[in-house]
Amino acid sequence: MKKRGPRLDPSTIASLGLVAGVVVAAQAFEGARVTALLQPTAALVVIGGTAAALLLSFPFPALRRTWRAVMSVMRVTPEPDSNLVSRFEQYAVRVVRKGVLAIEPEIAAAKDPFLKRALGMVADGVKAVELRESLTTFSRAQEEGDEECALVLETAAGYAPTLGILGAVLGLIRVMESLGSPAAVGSGIAVAFVATVYGVGLANLLLLPLASRLRSVSRTEALTRELIIEGSIILQGRVHPRLVDAYLSGFVRARTSERVRGAA
Repeated sequence: MKKRGPRLDPSTIASLGLVAGVVVAAQAFEGARVTALLQPTAALVVIGGTAAALLLSFPFPALRRTWRAVMSVMRVTPEPDSNLVSRFEQYAVRVVRKGVLAIEPEIAAAKDPFLKRALGMVADGVKAVELRESLTTFSRAQEEGDEECALVLETAAGYAPTLGILGAVLGLIRVMESLGSPAAVGSGIAVAFVATVYGVGLANLLLLPLASRLRSVSRTEALTRELIIEGSIILQGRVHPRLVDAYLSGFVRARTSERVRGAA
């Protein structure tokens, strides 16, 4: 049977629909035509201009990484930390009974690349100090990469409204050139105002919320990686399985409280 990939997060689907619905509903409530919001020229200036500015601002690998990060945050969140604690408790049982090599079959079964790395180092007999240092360095690099992705989105959010103003100016130029043709004047004014809507809406209803979500997911994943690091140290030290749940569960509660206080 073919395995299914991660499902889209229902809240993400609902939020994206709500974003579009707010603008469309506001237009409809005013008695205006919803189709008036469909202006390809305005979209070209705002979306195309923002994309071009990002290509100039960031190297392509950073933009590609940001796209992948955005796609990943739209997926359902992986297993909760409580499940991971239970899994480490099971690992500890095997390690205490048969040694660290007993977890080698679990390496291939692990879906998280960071967990694979950690279990592989435990199975290889890496010392606790070197294990912590290596995994912590890798985790910090991942966190810095996530922060860069959020920065890309915030930068785009800064460009979009300005480009919306640029689209408005271009539309007004068209109006001034076509004062003798009423039809052309109406079209030019539509492009001018819709470009502003696209720019401000894209920045505040999509790009900035996505940046905030990326940071939120990054904090959660960083905590999970810290949990994996502590669990790996426990496995390497062959701690009794009964102590694993108590230690790791307490670690999760403590780190979560610290992050909540830090966010406040």
